Amino acid sequence: MLQQGLIAAAIAVLMSSGQATVRPDPPIKCSSCDEWNEPIEPFQVFANTYYVGTAGLSALLITGDEGHILLDGGLSQSAPLIEASIRKLGFKLEDVKLILNSHAHYDHAAGIAALQRASGATVVSSASGAQAFAMGDAVADDPQAGFGNNGFPPVKNVRVVKDKEVVRLGALALQMHNTAGHTPGSTTWTWQSCVDGKCLDMVYADSISAIAAPGFRFTGDAKTPSRVDQFRKSITTVGELPCDIMITTHPMATGLTGKLKKRAEKPAVDPFIDSQACRVLAANAMKVLEARVAEEKKSEIKK
Repeated sequence: MLQQGLIAAAIAVLMSSGQATVRPDPPIKCSSCDEWNEPIEPFQVFANTYYVGTAGLSALLITGDEGHILLDGGLSQSAPLIEASIRKLGFKLEDVKLILNSHAHYDHAAGIAALQRASGATVVSSASGAQAFAMGDAVADDPQAGFGNNGFPPVKNVRVVKDKEVVRLGALALQMHNTAGHTPGSTTWTWQSCVDGKCLDMVYADSISAIAAPGFRFTGDAKTPSRVDQFRKSITTVGELPCDIMITTHPMATGLTGKLKKRAEKPAVDPFIDSQACRVLAANAMKVLEARVAEEKKSEIKK
């Protein structure tokens, strides 16, 4: 009820001001959805990169003179909160020309349909992600497809990009990195943000956690090949990226709330700037993957 009230209030404020508003699709229901969708104040990460997501689901706005780029859309019920955050920062949703996706699960993709309808933006994703968007569900070879609760509002005519391809909008340039593993279409995005001659390498790191539905084996089985080598490659890719500031798709993975508190207490030292962030994230993810692989092999031997 609280979340519904917050969403209704966000829509009411925008409608009363005569501004175009997102009209969200039916809310996604899950055990963590209310917690993930708690609103937080939008803020400037660095230069033209802003955080416009919720407490548990990241969304970033990268602004430019010829239009803006939005990364991810959260849950269906996140869409009006994202729009409200964009406008609170002084920008317009109608100026968002591209919406880029990390991976096509309901917690990062469900709000995109409504945000696309309201802005007219082009949605961009990996080929596997585009298949999921067309269906409005996880693709069959997604490790989490077996959960059976991955549905989200579909999006048609998605622009597909390949590994290392650069997506441009005016002076903005974001590079796509294939980091398949968490999903077959998982994508990490990188770009530079600059102010007063200082440029930082920005990373929007997709999930690289080895989470799967019961029965799925990353090591493969009689019907599916092993995903382990590709997953290791993806984790290594993230760890080797030029990385001054990293934001993860779930902000709690890198302590966003704590960093905001430290920034407020000591503004002269920005805790978001951490050249080791990508390496640390990758190292931890690799440990989890290797533990999962060992567990799967052990269970196979027992059979």
